[in-house]
Amino acid sequence: MKQPVRVLSDLHLGHRISRVERISALRPLIAGAGTLIFNGDTWEELARPFRDQGAAMLTELQDLCAEEGADAVFLSGNHDPGWPGCGWLELAGGKIIVTHGDALLFDGSPWKREILVNGRRVMELWNQHPDAYHDIEDRLRLAREIARTLQSCEHRKGRHFIQRAWDAAIPPRRALKIIEAWCTQATAGAEFCSRYFPKAEVLIIGHFHRQGCWRRGNRLVINTGSFMNPGRARWVQWHNGWLTCGDIDETPDSCRMGEILAVWRHDD
Repeated sequence: MKQPVRVLSDLHLGHRISRVERISALRPLIAGAGTLIFNGDTWEELARPFRDQGAAMLTELQDLCAEEGADAVFLSGNHDPGWPGCGWLELAGGKIIVTHGDALLFDGSPWKREILVNGRRVMELWNQHPDAYHDIEDRLRLAREIARTLQSCEHRKGRHFIQRAWDAAIPPRRALKIIEAWCTQATAGAEFCSRYFPKAEVLIIGHFHRQGCWRRGNRLVINTGSFMNPGRARWVQWHNGWLTCGDIDETPDSCRMGEILAVWRHDD
């Protein structure tokens, strides 16, 4: 894999509230990378109202990466489960794991209305994948199946923050599930590594739309956030044994690597 390896997630291309309205705005984020890992929810594969626009923007993104000489690697997320491959990548000889993050949770996205009212269906899917409790490949297959089977049937139309906040708060149980996921994602990430990647020292995820870096025991969990409000986006880069995380400075016309927030050394 060509270095520098840069990781982004949750672009949600095509969605009406994605802040990525023009693919050209991503050029500064892509320039200079040897490999771009798009860590899930890159485009709206499942949402019919956004699918065509998302597919067109995805093609533009692939062309832009090629223009900049960067290899593009796409990992599956719960909004785009159709990507081929195992659904995760290892860096630094397996010390760093990159995966979207829906597989950290038993039901993938417990705040979704479709999952709130179909817990029994989630259990049925788990019963069909008994190896998922200990086998990472089956666990990721199960995550994709949950995403497809319990995909969103409705897509809210509001773009403004108040409309989005109201959508998140109704029903109240949904808001509680969102807050719970934000507060427990780091612990869930550390437990996920203990089960499936015991030698991993770092886990890089998205999915939760809540950026941050947390230590849980001897493991570091990094969430790169999202390009959908109210979440903010971050970049992570792996280069010559150094792992770096920073903010993304966004305008409608340009998204750039901003302030470096933390640097860690991880030898292969």
